[in-house]
Amino acid sequence: MFDSVTLEDLHDIVDALSTALDAKNSYMCGHSERVAELSLLMAQTMGLSLAEQERIHIGAHLHDIGKIGIPDAILNKPGKLTEEEFDTIRQHPEIGGTIVEKIKVFRSVSDIVHHHHERFDGKGYPDGLCGEEISLGARIVAVADSFDAMTTMRTYRSAFGVCEAIEEMERCKGSQFDPTIVEILKRLAFEKKLQSTCNRDFAYRLVIA
Repeated sequence: MFDSVTLEDLHDIVDALSTALDAKNSYMCGHSERVAELSLLMAQTMGLSLAEQERIHIGAHLHDIGKIGIPDAILNKPGKLTEEEFDTIRQHPEIGGTIVEKIKVFRSVSDIVHHHHERFDGKGYPDGLCGEEISLGARIVAVADSFDAMTTMRTYRSAFGVCEAIEEMERCKGSQFDPTIVEILKRLAFEKKLQSTCNRDFAYRLVIA
């Protein structure tokens, strides 16, 4: 899938891009890595092929890469954003999709980067896709992304606990999220693969047996 580039080389590139993104916003630090690990864990639990697991893992690492193109004043703004600022933030999936499309070894994950903010009910962005029109990888990353966002502290709110975040995911399944993938997340929580911690930067950790 990635021609002559080794998997180790690929992860080095991904790590470098993720580090560049983390440097723009302290609250994003570690976010892409956590989303990638949770996405991989869900893909493994669903029994997806090793190739698809790896594709989802890499796509999740790069899902927010388009935020490199968002002004720092918006990314680092304390408090809630205005509607105009939200409109700017909402451009990041398209910016990210354009970035990964330009890099041959990453083109296979462009669907994940471009569509991780689509909603299962078709009310997401940027293309208003619904249900299985959204790739499975993008649907998995959407769940992992939202779960991590909820369980991480923000300037305007405290971090949710794991149980509280799971309740919110449950409330939004079938509308924002693919119900099947929410059930996978709940299963991981029930099996204690997700555990709360008191660390300010890591509101949960993955427990991989």
